[in-house]
Amino acid sequence: MAADRELPLILLIGPPNVGKSVIFNQLSGMSVGMANYPGTTVDYTEGVVELPGSSARLIDVPGIYSLEASSEAEEVAIRMLDQQPDLVVCVCDGLHLESSIYLTLQILQRELPTLVVVNRVDLLTETGGRLDRKFLQEELDIPVMPTVATTGKGLNRLRQTINKALEPEDRRVQERAELSWAAAERIHNRVLSRQGPVSNVRQRIGDAAMRPWPGVLIMLAMLTVVFASVVGLGMALRNFILLPIVRGGLIPAIVALVQHLIPPGLVREVMVGEYGFLTKGLEWPFTLVMPYVLSFYLALSLLEDSGYMPRLGVMLDGLFSKIGLSGTAVVPMLLGYGCAIPAIMSTRTLSSHKHRRMVALMVSLSVPCVAQTGAFISLLAARSPGALIFVAMFSAGALIAAGIVLSRLLPGEHPDTVMEIPELLLPRSSDIGKKLWMRSRHYLGDAVLPVIAGVAVAAVLYETGLMTQLGEILRPLVSGWLRLPKDAAVPLLLGIFRRELTVLPLLDMQLDTLQLTVGSIVGLFYVPCVAVLGILLREFNYLFASAVLLVTTSSAFLMGGMIAHIGALFL
Repeated sequence: MAADRELPLILLIGPPNVGKSVIFNQLSGMSVGMANYPGTTVDYTEGVVELPGSSARLIDVPGIYSLEASSEAEEVAIRMLDQQPDLVVCVCDGLHLESSIYLTLQILQRELPTLVVVNRVDLLTETGGRLDRKFLQEELDIPVMPTVATTGKGLNRLRQTINKALEPEDRRVQERAELSWAAAERIHNRVLSRQGPVSNVRQRIGDAAMRPWPGVLIMLAMLTVVFASVVGLGMALRNFILLPIVRGGLIPAIVALVQHLIPPGLVREVMVGEYGFLTKGLEWPFTLVMPYVLSFYLALSLLEDSGYMPRLGVMLDGLFSKIGLSGTAVVPMLLGYGCAIPAIMSTRTLSSHKHRRMVALMVSLSVPCVAQTGAFISLLAARSPGALIFVAMFSAGALIAAGIVLSRLLPGEHPDTVMEIPELLLPRSSDIGKKLWMRSRHYLGDAVLPVIAGVAVAAVLYETGLMTQLGEILRPLVSGWLRLPKDAAVPLLLGIFRRELTVLPLLDMQLDTLQLTVGSIVGLFYVPCVAVLGILLREFNYLFASAVLLVTTSSAFLMGGMIAHIGALFL
């Protein structure tokens, strides 16, 4: 960390998924930066909190459950505490208070100025709980504030308390607290009481979702609804809103303007010709892909905020154990269907380096990101729904096969893991809206520009005749082995920018169903885009990133060619 200690240093520390980042964002506003902790792959967020008459540095420490240094995140948290911050704000989970109290006792053992925030007290009340804040404050001998971070309740008081705690005359350290699970349990039982029966409808449904029956039925129904919603909502958004706007209004206007301003020639054709980056660069990412991006992220946000995702992990734990993983891998796997980058980064939460490498390679190999999925749907759904189902099943089969092989090839153990199961909740529309907006901005910022750049490259290749020459060079591979037109060599080049560009150019080629399927399979396994390779290099090493590149590329051509030749025997 940059060691600018002119401003007081505040550490925001607590378990994962407790609303700590929401509190950080509320306190720090827009003055935020991300960085890696030196010598690790663990990210932390740093900002500045404005206080009455002063400011302070605020660091959002990676989420941890204890200070026992059993993970890289816990080691980073300990090293941050070793820097003797001016204040530690310990964020406790109102729904899982006992483990949060134990973490607080560990922090108090270090004799640092500390205050406690008990977040999600609204959910505690909804589930029949009541917190005795005054007793908890007396027991710990430090300030305790209940908050609801998502609504901002209690955060103004928290800001004032932080400001007061940083004043020299009020900066005191509590005597070393007793540290044991028995002490945490005793405090928990004293400060938390239940009003009425603990069980409620949501809890019964949540418990049922983790039992074999009816959990399997709930899982199948949930996944069916998600898939149908992504395809149905995406197609409706595409056909009835975006296509009429883009094809019916924007593109004709752009073409007319360019033709009016620029004389016939290479420049005009690159801009609005066969692969015009002002036409295809607008149509492909916005009308063919973005509808499915929005519908997928809406479904993913609902799964996350409802608390069903960890329950899905429990249901899939048996299946995942057959391929050497645990149910905790379901989170990065599902994130991979949105984007491989957060999926690979989230593998940090897995229990071993072997599991991290397995999931990272599996996601890179045969989990299509949402942009790829949108491209597959655009390419296959109207022409051949059966081909779309085949590609989806082939992807799932390859994922399972890759897990079995990697479990045997990669060295390392399979440690037992424990999954935290949150309450089953009704998602808040405001939270869903914020997540959808944030993820949509991520797509617009990180995906659209590379697609436009890729289309611009295709336009230059096409208009200068280099595309024809490239097709001739790759003819044995593209036309011979894959049985595709020689123009299909261009998507192989563009796929390096973004994986969906391996598929989207096929839309404008006159391909039969077998060729559409072969092109989709090649696109499914093809090289990870440049950004994903960069994350693999940062999270692991050059050797692992190179291995992923080799495995994905060879699998794409091997599987695509096999399907092309086997399919030709039956057609």
